[in-house]
Amino acid sequence: MAGWNADTAAGPLGAGTVTLVEGSSFCISSANGDIHPEHPHGVFHEDTRILSRWNLTVNGQSIEPLAAETKEPYRALFAGRVPRSDGYADSPLIVERLREVGAGILEEITVRNYSAEAAECVVELSVEADFADLFEVKEARIQRHWEESRQPDGGTLTIRAAWQDVRKGVVVNAGGADIGAESLTYRTVIPPHGDWNTWVSVVPKVDGTGPAEPFAHTAAGEMSPRDRRRQAWVSKIPVLHMGNRSIERTIRRSYDDLGALRIEDPQHPDRIVVAAGAPWFMTLFGRDSLIASIMSMPVDPSLALGTVQTLADRQGSAVDLMSEEEPGKILHEVRLDVSSGLSLGGKSAYYGSVDATPLFVLVLGEVSRWGFAEDTIAALLPHADRAMEWIRKYGDRDGDGFVEYARLNERGLINQGWKDSWDGVNFADGRLAEAPIALCEVQGYVYGAYMARSWMAYDAGDEALAADLRDRAARLKKQFNEQFWLPERGYYAIALDRDKRPVDACASNMGHCLWNGIIDEDKAPLVVERLMSPEMFSGWGVRTLASDMGAYNPASYHNGSVWPHDNAIIQAGLLRYGFVEEAQRISTALLEAAEHSDGRLPELFCGFDREHFSAPVPYPTACSPQAWAATTPIYLVTNLMRYNPHVSEGALWMDPVLPESYGHLHITNAPMAGGRITIDISGSDATIQGLPEGMVLRHGTRPWMADLVQQARMHRKD
Repeated sequence: MAGWNADTAAGPLGAGTVTLVEGSSFCISSANGDIHPEHPHGVFHEDTRILSRWNLTVNGQSIEPLAAETKEPYRALFAGRVPRSDGYADSPLIVERLREVGAGILEEITVRNYSAEAAECVVELSVEADFADLFEVKEARIQRHWEESRQPDGGTLTIRAAWQDVRKGVVVNAGGADIGAESLTYRTVIPPHGDWNTWVSVVPKVDGTGPAEPFAHTAAGEMSPRDRRRQAWVSKIPVLHMGNRSIERTIRRSYDDLGALRIEDPQHPDRIVVAAGAPWFMTLFGRDSLIASIMSMPVDPSLALGTVQTLADRQGSAVDLMSEEEPGKILHEVRLDVSSGLSLGGKSAYYGSVDATPLFVLVLGEVSRWGFAEDTIAALLPHADRAMEWIRKYGDRDGDGFVEYARLNERGLINQGWKDSWDGVNFADGRLAEAPIALCEVQGYVYGAYMARSWMAYDAGDEALAADLRDRAARLKKQFNEQFWLPERGYYAIALDRDKRPVDACASNMGHCLWNGIIDEDKAPLVVERLMSPEMFSGWGVRTLASDMGAYNPASYHNGSVWPHDNAIIQAGLLRYGFVEEAQRISTALLEAAEHSDGRLPELFCGFDREHFSAPVPYPTACSPQAWAATTPIYLVTNLMRYNPHVSEGALWMDPVLPESYGHLHITNAPMAGGRITIDISGSDATIQGLPEGMVLRHGTRPWMADLVQQARMHRKD
């Protein structure tokens, strides 16, 4: 039976779909701006579809789409024309819809008459709100039937709905319209070469009964609250200029998308975290949010801190078989307002992730070197220790030294690593691996967590804890290289199965092990050779599964596709082991792929060879924007800059290896230890202005946590 996961659950959005996102709200519509309930369309607020139909007609005709342009992640302009009823092709009536998403939507509708004669127009909007939760829409299995009432009142239409003891509602504001139970109607005569326009908004009612939040249009020249939020974000992030304008555009698109994917912790409004991605994952995820925040640290390190703090507040405290919560475990995902019968684990938080917990400790280690206050880091160390306890007690249930997973109930995810589709872990011949499964990259994350916590212990003077974790890491590395390495194949097994047999498929997961340094130096060249082989490297990036494997399918979710974040982690690992040329090749391929999608990398694309298709082949259900895809270009470029601070060590390391085709690089307003610095790179030369007092620029590669642990150990011996 297939498990619940993004692949088996989500249907394709359809060609020309436009997605807008702002915080935890988003809108999905067709190319002409219409929203259809039979498709996975809608306006969503706090995981509820508050608008399921929003269809515009002029004189009974649907609008023929001409263009849809996303101005900002939360605003789009749609252009279309009204088909003629007399058989002629060209129409003098052009319709523009300027839509902005916030807690609901605000839309300006303009009809322009390019005829020399006046045009009588009946402009009508059909409106429905089914209040389906996100899972119902995403999986096309809407089950609940709400008791609905509609109340026209002057220029507003209030829709209220009840299901059991749940109450929801929306208010449609449409001044000047004739308000009916199911539609808004405007009757107008547009003069020759003239135009007509109106503003309409849809906002949710608080608790279904209280007053709706206002969503009014701003005066000409003024900024909306969304614009002001974006401006505040832009003012605190780096300003980048590159000789290669295409890459510069891609990085700036990444900045915009990352800004739109920021959401507030409801319990701590000042704490900002990274949502996983649009359209279906506009919420806090353990794994996704942690990886995206670590990739975005050179842009805004506070996102990583906020993500770690928010996950710490929701760290597991009890054993719950349905939600898969366990003491010390870091959650997989949070949902705001979905029916318990559909959400994973039946609760708002689901914990079925094997890698979020070690990643939590690993990211805290990265946060600790960016110069946050000592007491801020100290407050998080008990949570790191609880996570380490989970690794030993629950992660390694059988005591074999490896962390493995097996879902605790039939409603949970079958696979609980980043390849969480039901068929994502398989043998070379295509057979599925059976749980408990110990993934290779998870052992790498655990190794990284041991080293990060060991260094933080040394830094705090706890030598006993530091030594214990260092020794555990050393034992894990030795055992990993003995049991996961396949000498006859020259690569690492993707996993060990329930019988401790190596799952011998050649997969991209082993590239994550380069990232964390768990791979033996003598084995790294063979791993890199395999990752960059024609079977693995498509020309656009490293495939998730080699093309000579039994389960390979270039149009699958995890068995042959190309994931940008996966490649960015591999690229970081290649640089760690000194494979600069290969890292440059991956970076350039992905940044060139972004050119084919207006500078935005999607969650994934198909793994067809670049020689067969001149552009990356889209994957039908890929999220866009998606957090770790949005942060991939940032990570690729900063990795090639070899840009790494360690504030407590008093240094910023820089040793650029940017390809010549990238051109010069000039960055201002880059955050660093509470200050702002300016960076200039030309070839292998780097200069920095504005370093905080007590910090120096070091040309070379920053010591990894493992190096710092070893140095600390040697220092104690002396």
